[in-house]
Parts: sequence; C-alpha cells; structure tokens
Amino acid sequence: MDALLRLASSIAGKLALILVVFVACPLIIYGQFRDADEEKNALLLRSVREQGRLIAQALTPLLNSADAAALPRLRQGVEKIVEGPLKVRLLLRPQAAAPDNFFYIASVPPVAADLLQRERQELLDTGILERLRGSCEGDGPLALRYTNPAGEEEVLSSVTPINGPSGCWAVITSHTTADFLGSSIGQPYWRTTAVQWAAAIYLIMAMLVISLFLGIWGNLRRFGRIARAIRQDRLRGASFAALNQVPELHGVAVEFDHMVGTLQGSAAAIRSAAEENAHALKTPIAVISQSLEPLKRAVPEADVRGRRALHLIERSVEKLDALVSAARRMDEAIAELINPPREPVDLSALVSRLLTDYEEKMRARGMRLDQRVLPAMRVVGSIDLLETAIENIVENAISFSPPKAGVTVTLVPEDHHAVLTVADEGPGVDPRHLAMIFERYFSHRPARDPLGPGVEGETHFGIGLWIVRRNIEALEGTVVAINRPQGGLAITIRLPLAQ
Repeated sequence: MDALLRLASSIAGKLALILVVFVACPLIIYGQFRDADEEKNALLLRSVREQGRLIAQALTPLLNSADAAALPRLRQGVEKIVEGPLKVRLLLRPQAAAPDNFFYIASVPPVAADLLQRERQELLDTGILERLRGSCEGDGPLALRYTNPAGEEEVLSSVTPINGPSGCWAVITSHTTADFLGSSIGQPYWRTTAVQWAAAIYLIMAMLVISLFLGIWGNLRRFGRIARAIRQDRLRGASFAALNQVPELHGVAVEFDHMVGTLQGSAAAIRSAAEENAHALKTPIAVISQSLEPLKRAVPEADVRGRRALHLIERSVEKLDALVSAARRMDEAIAELINPPREPVDLSALVSRLLTDYEEKMRARGMRLDQRVLPAMRVVGSIDLLETAIENIVENAISFSPPKAGVTVTLVPEDHHAVLTVADEGPGVDPRHLAMIFERYFSHRPARDPLGPGVEGETHFGIGLWIVRRNIEALEGTVVAINRPQGGLAITIRLPLAQ
C-alpha cells in the first residue's frame, strides 16, 4: 500500500495517470459523439428518403404519361418540383433494354452530356443502380459520398424507382450543402472535419502536457546527476547554481550550494576538533604515564596493595589513551562520511600492499595468510577510507583466530562490483549477535580483567566494524558478515567498479 501511495505521489505516477486519462477520455467521448452523430444521420437520411419519395410521387403522373416525344420536356417538369440546392437525376431503363442499360433523361440543375455519360458509368461501377436491376425495386437512402465528373463532392442521398409504361425510372437525389458535406454521412465519423480538428487540438494539448511532465522529470533527474557528480567530487569546484539550466530551480540550486558548503565546513571543523581534542588529552595522559615510572620503582614488591594500585592506574591510563584514540577515529570517520573524497583507487594494489604488511605479524604468531587478489580492479573512493576498512576487518580476523590458524583474503569481480572477502578460522559469532557486530560500541570478547582488556591484553571498544560499515556505505558499497559452515567468520565488502 505504501509503495502504491509513493508511486501515486511521484511525477512518474502522475505522468502514467495522465497518459491513462488522455487515452481513455477520447475513446469514451468519441463513442458518445459517434452514437449521437449516427442518430442525427439516421434522422437526416429518413427525411431525405421521404423527400425523394415525395419527388417521385410528384413525377409519377408525368412519367406514366410520357412518350418518346415528351422525354425532352421532362426536365422542365422536374425543375418545377425541385427547389433549393437539391440535385435530381432522372434515368430510364426502357422495357426492352438490358438490366443495366439506364439512360439519363433529365438532370436538375443541368449537366453537360459528356459529364452525364461519365457519371452514369460511375453510378453503374459503384453499384448504385445495381439494386434496380431486374425488378425495378429497392428505394431507400444511399448515404454515399461521391465525386462527380466535374470534380465536386456531393452526397448521393436517395434512389427511388418508378415502374411505368416506358420502363424503369430511377429518381436519384444528391446534396452538396454543408449540412451533408460537413456530416459523417458516407464516411467514417473520425474523418469529419470537426473530429479531425478536435483530435489535432487534443493531441497538441496532450503533447504539451506530457512534454511538460517529461521536462520536469528530466530536469529533476539531471539535477540529481549533478548532485551525484558534486558529491563524488567529479566536477572540481562546480556548483549547482552554475550547472543548473532551469530558471525555476535557481533558488533550489543556490540553497543546495549553501548546504554543500555547510557540510564541507562541518566536516573540516570535525576533523580539526578531533585532532585538537586528541592532542589536548594525550598530553596529560603522557605526563601521567611518565610519572608512574618513579612511583613503580619507589613502591617495594612486598607492598601488595601499593603495587596493585599502581597496576590499576597504569591499566586505566592505557585504557584512557585507547579511548582518546578511538574517539578521534570516530570523529574522523564521521567527518569522512559527511564529505568523503572521491578518486580512482587501484583496490587490487591497495589490498596487496596491506596484506604484505600483515604477513610478518601473522608469521610471528604461527599463522598463515592465503590470498587470491585479482589485478587491476579499480573503484572510486578514498584511499584512507578503504585502507581503514580493510585494516579493521583483517585485524579483526587475526585477533579472533587461534595460533597456527589461517586467514583467507580474496578479491574478485562480480556483477560490476569488486568483492573483497576476509575469512578466519576463529569461533565465529553467536547467531544472536551476528546482526549487531557492525553497531557502534558492540564488542563480544572474553574479558581478562575488570577494566575490560580483550584478547591478548588489547582493549576493544566495538568501533572497528562500525567504522568499516560507515566507510564502505559512504563509498556506495555494502558489507555483510556470515558464519562459515566449517567454522569461523567471513566478512564481505562489495564496491562498485569504476566505469
């Protein structure tokens, strides 16, 4: 449900809804108007049919009494009956003639003889006279658009047969008025001028609205690409305001520049404060540590309480020194998250160099290092962030591994990502705690004294893996940990490969 609400409130969702509306509305409206137009045309054709029938009735006495000598005078009789823009053709098929031998007898208004002959042939070709063959029956509306030999468009509206002594008469009516030519009679409704104009205006409006939404969508995506490029420091010294091309977004671009400047200033201030605070705190710690040396020589070995007190003070100073270092590392990690530097980094070379530094330490503990690092794998990030993350997971693996155990490090490409895995042969992590090991201050190690030193006397505060996750996520990567089936823990980092 939440996904549907987010889609409905997004520009893409609104654009999809507008497209549905733009497609559905014309279909619904077109169907309604077409039905109404069909009803109007039916009424118009019924009136036309009645008009043709009345003209035929008026001409029937004249046609029944007409002989060969009177045929030329029939046009005058038709002219007396026909009024207005109506056109009437009077054709005759003599009694002894073939079924399709119709001849023009009269035309109102008059038409040249050669045009009449061409029109007669077209009427035969189009099948208009087909219904009168044989029985001289089949009157009714035609609703046929027709371009006459003179090049004028007209609507043949009715054909009325009259069976008289001379043969089969055909009274054909046609209209050239705007009422007929502007209607859909004799053609699909969508071909009418009104529908075509309406469709053109509708399409223009739809294109303008859709282009407006696509323009907004495209500009916002471009704005996002600019933001990503500035965040990744791929545009040295660039600003939103300078790169923005949409006047309406100028104010937003200026505010984004202010925000970026504030974040960069905050990151610099945090780094500076971390360094100053660490320096200020480590000075008295160093003084206390140095002052303990003469006290340790002055207190005799037989004074158990005194020696114990000195030991607790010494351990407390060591822990305080470690706390100051940890606090500085946390502040620096936060500063890096606010404004992480971005540059091409040869991850393969970096991992190989760091592992070389650890080989001697592991050899001294009787441990082995197995590595499979494929060359030339480059990512976009910060050497400091990556180095800190890799050191932390390797040291974490070494600290949990028993003597003579092994640590396996692999770096391989997978789905456009560099995948770095560090696996140890230690006890692994309690499944209840597996999801928590990347949380700040979480550390699950056996304590060796009341002050909390960890394995081999080292002090752990649960920030190493937290820094790993923060650094890797700042570089758009992911880090996960799983217990190995054969024992031990495997931590995997995935980083996008540089394009």
